[in-house]
Amino acid sequence: MNWKLLLIVLAATAGLQRVSAQQTITLSVKQAAERAVQNVPQIKNARLDYQIQEAQNKEIFGQALPQIAGNAGVQYYLQLPKILFPDGSQAGIYNTLIKEGLLPAGTVIPAPLIQQISFQQPWNTTVGATLTQLLFQPDVFVGLQARSTALNLSKENVEQVRQTLLDTAYKKYYAILIAQKQLFFLDEGVKRLEKFYNDDSALFANGFVERLDLDKIQVQLTNLRTTRTVVKNAVDLSYAALKFAIGASQKDTVLLTDSLSTAEIKEGILADSFKYEDRVEIRQLNEARKLQQLDLKRNKLGYLPTLAAQGNYGVTGQGPEFLTDKSTAWIRSSYIGLNMSIPIFDGFQRKYKIRQSQLNVQKVDNNLDLARQGIDFEQTITKAMLTNSLLNLDAQDRNMQLALKVYNTTKTKYESGLGSSFEVLQADTDYQTAQNNYFSALYNAIVAKISYQKSLGKLN
Repeated sequence: MNWKLLLIVLAATAGLQRVSAQQTITLSVKQAAERAVQNVPQIKNARLDYQIQEAQNKEIFGQALPQIAGNAGVQYYLQLPKILFPDGSQAGIYNTLIKEGLLPAGTVIPAPLIQQISFQQPWNTTVGATLTQLLFQPDVFVGLQARSTALNLSKENVEQVRQTLLDTAYKKYYAILIAQKQLFFLDEGVKRLEKFYNDDSALFANGFVERLDLDKIQVQLTNLRTTRTVVKNAVDLSYAALKFAIGASQKDTVLLTDSLSTAEIKEGILADSFKYEDRVEIRQLNEARKLQQLDLKRNKLGYLPTLAAQGNYGVTGQGPEFLTDKSTAWIRSSYIGLNMSIPIFDGFQRKYKIRQSQLNVQKVDNNLDLARQGIDFEQTITKAMLTNSLLNLDAQDRNMQLALKVYNTTKTKYESGLGSSFEVLQADTDYQTAQNNYFSALYNAIVAKISYQKSLGKLN
């Protein structure tokens, strides 16, 4: 076999697999958000934590079910254990003689003989099973009550991670749209200055403009091309950031289908109703408070007895030979019963555990108050930022339209011989500045809207 040829084929196949692994992903902003909350490792770990809590709940429930334990063992005594035992036959003879008066007076009765006797067989086998059913144990039954609360807390933890991922995905998506829109205007600006430079070059060749005018246009054109390169690189980086935010490979190609307009930003703002339970942080703290209250209940119930029912069945085999021998005697035994454990005095440990639980409940209450205050403050700030951002966006939009109008008027005057090239360049610079201010205001407005929706708990 030609091993070199085989290696080349394998390498080519691996290359094709790598190429085929690359995907073209077409996304709307909602699809980008949905992909983020499905693929990013943070949300996967949060969902795993939820499943772990489910397993822990079932583990707690298992403590209330019957517990069955089996046991089996084989022992062979190399030396049988023995006990000291008096010789019963000797004692019986002397007692009879004394009773019948057959012993002469003064007869000394010898001390009874002591023998070593074993009651154990060399081979011993034990097989049995014990069933225990918990009837009442405070911490277990409070744990059963806490299962749904603990699961709800894990669910809210998943939702908190989801909210964070949505916030990131939306902002990354819109950042690309704004940068692409800015790049489009920069391309238009480059074309505009290139045409202006070509037109003035013809005038310079005929002696109508000075070389200085051409150089000024060239400087501004170079600066604009440099700005375009910077924005183009920013777009590429924004795409990379979006891929990371939605859990896509950096080798994939992402195509965005949504557009962004001022009207879309203003749609449905400042009209949302709100209650504190809309915020995941409040729901988390409410569930945490329930858990602390159950912990307090568990510690208070710790003064009560623990009761369990128990049953056992066992078989013991004894004999001089191994258990398979017919001489082995099999002895069966069984019992049922109740076990009660009553706490009497624990050095005041339970008292101070109750005190700790009470203080933990107070801490959660304080955290709830702090969270509500923080939410109120956050909503005040984000609402003011959104209002100001929208006002600024309107102003910058009008300013950009006015700058374009000034540029067109100045250029028309220049083409009619009523203005200078310097005035056209200055108007073009003002127009570019107005564009930059507009895109900055557009980005600030969309970020402010997302932040305000998040503060209301309405980011979906």
